[in-house]
Amino acid sequence: MEAEIIEVKQAEILQAINKSEIDMQIATAKQYPRDLPTVLNKIETYATMDTETAEDCFYALRRQGANGENQTIEGLSVRMAEIIASAWGNLRVQTRIIGNDGRFITAQGICHDLETNVAVSKEVKRRITNKYGKTFSDDMQLVTVNAAASIAFRNAVLAVVPKAVTKKIIANVKQVAIGQAIDLETGRQNAILNYTKAGVNEQLLFEYLGISKKEQIDKEMLFELKALWNAIKEGTTTVEETFIKPQQEKKAAEEAQKKAQEAKAKAAAAQSRQTSAKTNKTTEVNGEKVDPKTGEIFNETNK
Repeated sequence: MEAEIIEVKQAEILQAINKSEIDMQIATAKQYPRDLPTVLNKIETYATMDTETAEDCFYALRRQGANGENQTIEGLSVRMAEIIASAWGNLRVQTRIIGNDGRFITAQGICHDLETNVAVSKEVKRRITNKYGKTFSDDMQLVTVNAAASIAFRNAVLAVVPKAVTKKIIANVKQVAIGQAIDLETGRQNAILNYTKAGVNEQLLFEYLGISKKEQIDKEMLFELKALWNAIKEGTTTVEETFIKPQQEKKAAEEAQKKAQEAKAKAAAAQSRQTSAKTNKTTEVNGEKVDPKTGEIFNETNK
């Protein structure tokens, strides 16, 4: 009797193992469900262990609104998502790269709540070429991949964990980040020094905040600067996009406005000369020059 040969594909084996692991995790989650008050207490405890940790829990960006004015967008950082995921428990979270076309990479974050069986997938796309179309170095591609994966992780976790549950805790963490900071003057100096090292001078920083001197930086602004720095570190934005590009666009707009005003002035001057020429024009009647408006006859004595 010939032995029957059964071919088992590797993908099928991995799928079976993966399903078995998930089933086991779901069973464990059902056996040990989360206790909400304990979870919320853990989140607040972890996030407010010190001021630096509390500050790292947020990011801030300024974007132009529909009315043309800059609006500050605040959100929870990757660090805060990690704290929430750890304290929430019974979550299965993974990230992976699902696309790379040579210009962009696409990272996917998947979060599965094993208790409620709610699963969410989020994708984040990041460019891996510069403005000239040249591909990033291997090291920079790795940095970009890690940043995209971290953001995908954050977005997936925050989509699964209800915002209504953590809203009050987040407000408490923010108050710690703002209210228990080091003295204002030291905070100002540290923020300016930090951004200077990244190539952002005081003038660019002041223009971003809409102030004219260092002494005008208050606690809210310090919080925003720290949150913005978190966004830059995570790869949500860049120094160039936040500080350099707006200045270039502002300068280009001013140049365009200046040229438009100059063109308008030249057109007005040309119109004025044309009108003046028409006003001074004379008409000949019976061989004599006559002013068309007054009827005055010009002769040698009128010159």
